Amino acid sequence: MNITFKDKKLESYANDDKKGKKKLGAVRFKKFKQRIDALRMVKNLEDIRHFPGNYHELKEDRKGQWACSLDGAFRLIFEPHENPIPENENGQYLWIEIKGVEVLEIVDYH
Repeated sequence: MNITFKDKKLESYANDDKKGKKKLGAVRFKKFKQRIDALRMVKNLEDIRHFPGNYHELKEDRKGQWACSLDGAFRLIFEPHENPIPENENGQYLWIEIKGVEVLEIVDYH
């Protein structure tokens, strides 16, 4: 899957282990790298739906974004490159049609 990053800091964490560990802490960085590596190795979001990390669609003011768990209440937030996001006739997103994502942030939105 094609992955881009909203900002240079997040991209540097994914590409520089030393910087990522320093900024995120060892535990959160390990989970971050696992999630990024998993996204990179799949063809589409459907392929990752049942991987560890609880990949899920967000609702309400975050509709159109996805999240996966890192540590504690922290989540990795991303959105599809596809615009508009592919949907079926019932308005459900078609995970299998999403072939690229942009990583937006790491946040505790709870």
